[in-house]
Amino acid sequence: MDRPDLLLPSRRRMLRDSAAGFGLVALAAMLADDARASSSSSSPRDGSSPKPPHFEPKAKRVIFLFMKGGPSHLDTFDEKPLLRRDDGKPLPFAKPRVQFAETGALLASPWRFRRHGESGQPVSSLFPNVARCVDDLCIIKSLHGTNPAHGGALLKLHTGSDTFVRPSMGAWIAYGLGTENQNLPAFVTICPTLAHGGVRNWGSAFLPASCQGTPLGNASVPSDQARVGYIDNPRFPRRLQREQLDLLADLHRNHQALTGGDPALEGRIASFELAFRMQAEMPEAQDLSGESRATIRDYGLDDPVTADFGRQCLLARRLSERGVRFVQVTHSDTNVQWDQHSNLKQGHEKNAREVDRPIAALLRDLKARGLLEDTLVLWGGEFGRTPTAQGKDGRDHNPEGFTMWLAGGGVKPGISFGATDDYGYYAVEDKVHIHDLHATLLHLLGLDHERLTYRHAGRDFRLTDVAGRVVHEIIAS
Repeated sequence: MDRPDLLLPSRRRMLRDSAAGFGLVALAAMLADDARASSSSSSPRDGSSPKPPHFEPKAKRVIFLFMKGGPSHLDTFDEKPLLRRDDGKPLPFAKPRVQFAETGALLASPWRFRRHGESGQPVSSLFPNVARCVDDLCIIKSLHGTNPAHGGALLKLHTGSDTFVRPSMGAWIAYGLGTENQNLPAFVTICPTLAHGGVRNWGSAFLPASCQGTPLGNASVPSDQARVGYIDNPRFPRRLQREQLDLLADLHRNHQALTGGDPALEGRIASFELAFRMQAEMPEAQDLSGESRATIRDYGLDDPVTADFGRQCLLARRLSERGVRFVQVTHSDTNVQWDQHSNLKQGHEKNAREVDRPIAALLRDLKARGLLEDTLVLWGGEFGRTPTAQGKDGRDHNPEGFTMWLAGGGVKPGISFGATDDYGYYAVEDKVHIHDLHATLLHLLGLDHERLTYRHAGRDFRLTDVAGRVVHEIIAS
């Protein structure tokens, strides 16, 4: 006798036996979503051409001076007299529930602070040259993040997420605004670190490939040897390369007519075209032979201590004035960085000597050329340091409160905003989260952080995730 349950299988059995299953159904839906998102979102906003902002911008471009390892706010721009008074005493309140490692008593800064400029902002003796530019700085002393480890903190600062692969802020800016120079990328990162997230810190994730950062060398390569990989093609002359690309474009147009287009393929072809055009433009941008002796000297290229970072800063100015939207300059090495768990005085003095003169030169140079008013310069690291000692003479990681500063690009000059507590452990006044910093950067560039979205895997993503507020208090009227 026939059994009805065998003649009429359940829906679960039917899906299983047909090798479809819910996973394949969901996959098909996600692929359809991605295809719709790619065709509607990525095509009009990739990094290969200029795009209009959402509203009138105050800045056109960004130079990010990244101090890898976490410079101590307490020893640079956030003076704490009580920390000096109570050196060696216990911290009079609770430490964070989550800490990177154990620390002991309070540790006074070994450097003296002085007030500088008409604004009277305090700067430590570590930065005598930057101190002369203090009237151009907008110093945010109440930054805070969520991760006490380098890897997570770097990703949070660069991408807005410390747990997932997300596009970097440079990629978001390239996506939103494109490049002002068709022969150069929208986003260039000079001597980037390959540690603690590595390429993800300048990647484009699910954004179009043309939005990712183009690296000039990496942190293990001296800046005078830093080049774009495979920028030269010694096998074929430019005329033949042009013919190859024209043939590829013809094939692509035929493919589009048959299939309706493939955004991923379009992105690859756009990258081929950019690589071809960069062969002439990028070497010229990196050629410093036309710079005056005074400029070379100001940036510290005549001193082996400052030459490496000075060249990076000078390249950043040259790339910015040629239309690159986002240039990142990274100060890092394989030994010291800014991560002084011990030997704070020795390590921070070494680092400051290498960057102080070039940073001040960059600010003066941009200002003299009329570029500072629409170039936003951002300085800082992934977190600060603890006011309590690690070992005898070190400081541990501290994402609870730290300092970054901005200059130019529509921010109020000669001010400080926010504050940490009396010892510099926690941000307590006018707190600025990393998401708030990102929202403010985008706003200064004329981009609404809530509107700059990309649909991926069924969700609209943005740099600030579901948070972030624009810090209007630091924006010049």
